[in-house]
Amino acid sequence: MPKVLILTGDAAEDLEFFYPYQRLLEEGYEVDVAAPSVKKLQFVVHDFVDGFDTYTEKPGHSWPADIAFADVDVSAYVAVVVPGGRAPEYIRNDPDAQRIVKHFMDSGAPTAALCHGPLLLAAAQTLSGRRSSAYPALAVDVETAGGTFVDGAGVVDGNLVTGRAWPDHPQWFGAFMEQLRKVAPA
Repeated sequence: MPKVLILTGDAAEDLEFFYPYQRLLEEGYEVDVAAPSVKKLQFVVHDFVDGFDTYTEKPGHSWPADIAFADVDVSAYVAVVVPGGRAPEYIRNDPDAQRIVKHFMDSGAPTAALCHGPLLLAAAQTLSGRRSSAYPALAVDVETAGGTFVDGAGVVDGNLVTGRAWPDHPQWFGAFMEQLRKVAPA
């Protein structure tokens, strides 16, 4: 059974973790959750409230990490997913998280990133010359990293599939699953 890796950490957005995790299992893939360390992760819920200029944050579900970034053997996986939330803001500083995502981007393996997930791609210096969506406030981060920001739901650039946030799940993850089924059917 092909294995897919999800790179995340505390404060990942609840829906942006669970939707791909459960969707991959449903499709027949084995999924490992990688984080800075093996522990129970605490996720958050981001939502939009009238009168606020940005999203709000509430406590979400928790879920155990299977493997630490430092212990990931990238050759064991066919694809990688980077959910959004606040987790990408700090995991982008982890050299092993950068190593992992760089491997998938450089090798042409299916790579999905949503919302704040492209912050890790930028830190790993993999967005130069690439088209990427992200949470719209991150347009400057995508462009500073040499990419072209696209305000779209399921933006595909080669092996990279990106979206803005959890409302984009159908387009974002649909495009990713299309790529994944071609290179590594379950």
